Amino acid sequence: MIEDDYIIDRRDPILITGANGFIGSRVAETLFEYGFKSLRCFVRPSSNITALKRMSETSEGNRIRIIEGNLVSPKDCEKATDGVSMVYHLAAAMRDKSFPGAFLNCVVVTKRLLEATLKYRSLKRFVNVSSFTVYSNMKLRRGSLLDESCEIENQPELRGEAYCYAKVRQDELVMDYGRKHGIPYVIVRPGVVYGPGRKTISGRIGIDTFGIFLHIGGSNRIPLTYVENCAEAIVLAGLKKGVEGEIFNIVDDDIPTSREFLKEYKKRVEDFKSVYVPRMASYSLCYLWEKYSKWSGGQLPPVFNRKRWSSDWKGNRYSNEKAKRLLGWKPRITSEEGLQQYFEYCKNPEI
Repeated sequence: MIEDDYIIDRRDPILITGANGFIGSRVAETLFEYGFKSLRCFVRPSSNITALKRMSETSEGNRIRIIEGNLVSPKDCEKATDGVSMVYHLAAAMRDKSFPGAFLNCVVVTKRLLEATLKYRSLKRFVNVSSFTVYSNMKLRRGSLLDESCEIENQPELRGEAYCYAKVRQDELVMDYGRKHGIPYVIVRPGVVYGPGRKTISGRIGIDTFGIFLHIGGSNRIPLTYVENCAEAIVLAGLKKGVEGEIFNIVDDDIPTSREFLKEYKKRVEDFKSVYVPRMASYSLCYLWEKYSKWSGGQLPPVFNRKRWSSDWKGNRYSNEKAKRLLGWKPRITSEEGLQQYFEYCKNPEI
């Protein structure tokens, strides 16, 4: 992308929340690669900032200002956003499984940030990094295309996933501030982000809740996006002119099926016992679990239900056409290359 396509100057201050995270650190690296000089990296006081310090030391001519604080604090948000031209908001609550905790660390902190930007009026764009988890597949047929026009969960609390609930409410909040206060925003919704630094196998492939890995995904395509590809898409969503108010789904080309992924994982990383659960059997399990949870008055939490099944295991096609067309983005790392690097990391994480 040529410089004339940017909405900010290369020396304008940019705030990255969650900057020491799996994706956030790559966003910082990509911004440096694109020539942006002044980054404010917001981290929690307990965070390991070794990688950020190393990046700052090795990035000649670039300046990283590490801001330690808590985004729940209005004062910390004001300090972080003072005079910034761009906010890349990646701080999330993925590890918080409780609904109150996820809401606090996703929705409340986003509100604090948005309010802080209103005080200074220097913001040219707020990039909110969301997730595929916000989509509802209940009305889509198996094999249908899931893109940016698809329905969002209208009762996300019924999915039994705090992260889904928090992300839906966060997106609603950002759009509301855009309408009411004129905050220029873009929402980016990555699929399953993977790569060196993250070893977990996506729940879209299977679950090990019951002491054995239940392979549920089968022939479903997994909406994978390699972490470097995802980071570049996020960066472009902030920089590109003329995309205010847009939503972008981020997924790589040539994504594998769940069965293909699991086969290669076992071959290249670690062989382990798994049991394939046919599609209708997994649907029936979720249906019965949901019904028993309702009958028991919630004594058994509705962790598995038809909404979650539809989201994770029904099976869809995915598109990155909008990101390619409007952002000029395309995956730098092919799925074959990305999976090879991911599997090598999972086998030897210390290398």
